[in-house]
Amino acid sequence: LLLNRSMDEPLHAKYTRIFLVVCSYWSVSISLVFVNKHLLNSDALQLDAPLFVTWFQCIVTVVACLILRIVATHFPKKASFPPVNVDISKAKSLLPLSFVFVGMITFNNLCLQYVGVAFYNVGRSLTTVFNLVLSFAILGQKTSSLAILTCGIIVFGFLLGVDQESESPGTEIESSYLGVIYGILASLCVSLYAILTKKLLPVVDNQIWLLTYYNNINASLLFIPMIYFNAEVGTLIAFPYIGFVSFWAMMIFAGLLGISIAYVSSLQIQVTSPLTHNISGTAKACVQTVLAVSFSNTSKSFLWWFSNLLVLTGSLAYAKVRQDEMKTAHHTKDSTDIKA
Repeated sequence: LLLNRSMDEPLHAKYTRIFLVVCSYWSVSISLVFVNKHLLNSDALQLDAPLFVTWFQCIVTVVACLILRIVATHFPKKASFPPVNVDISKAKSLLPLSFVFVGMITFNNLCLQYVGVAFYNVGRSLTTVFNLVLSFAILGQKTSSLAILTCGIIVFGFLLGVDQESESPGTEIESSYLGVIYGILASLCVSLYAILTKKLLPVVDNQIWLLTYYNNINASLLFIPMIYFNAEVGTLIAFPYIGFVSFWAMMIFAGLLGISIAYVSSLQIQVTSPLTHNISGTAKACVQTVLAVSFSNTSKSFLWWFSNLLVLTGSLAYAKVRQDEMKTAHHTKDSTDIKA
């Protein structure tokens, strides 16, 4: 969904727009984590059906894409959205990516189910490390020693965080470690998804929204047998709030937040830069961690906070190093082309 903007926009208007976009990104991202945590593991609901929750969010995304296409059709001057007709051959071609997508969102929600929101950022912190390793193993892309050093900082922060989280008061060690394992698997799937996306995006004419549409259609079908074999059907039948409007409103809201985060993330990159987007994400993670600790009324050790700081610092440093490397490679290529 693309909004038309004038190139001669006043400076104060640009700053206001950037501020509103960043606030939107923070609000949607933080809300998504807390709402999903409530659905996946809260004393109020006690719903042990993580695959069903994830499946329903995929359904909401598909419906939202159809609605956005209708809106774009009726208001072409205000918004645009690609046609969303189902092409079976494209859906089949994207199946490998969809399997990774299912793993990514499943392990992500399972991680959130077993660890607290405060530790969630650390539990999912190895995505950057897997990006580096898989880019070298699959794509043959080499990286600098400085980038490897920043990943080392992330790994050290992750290990320290796992150790400190297991020693936190009120933490169930078995659940904590299980959440960490799911976090590692989610990070691995996120990295694989990014690599496969670059490879398979041309299947849908490089349309990100079309890729989202097909992925969620495939995922919706793949989740059905998983829900059955995970014995979640019986859980849902016995769930006391299954007929409550408030429960389904929360489920729909979570699904809308899921598709909204993709949009506001792209919008934030568009109005700022990839590096600023990473800085914003790092700052958001800090606020999210502080909010989670405040809401849970728990105390954390100095080393616990230090592990979070290491992960955030390492992630931000990696983003800056990679951006500098890309700039250097770009300038080198331009210089070579001019000489040629």
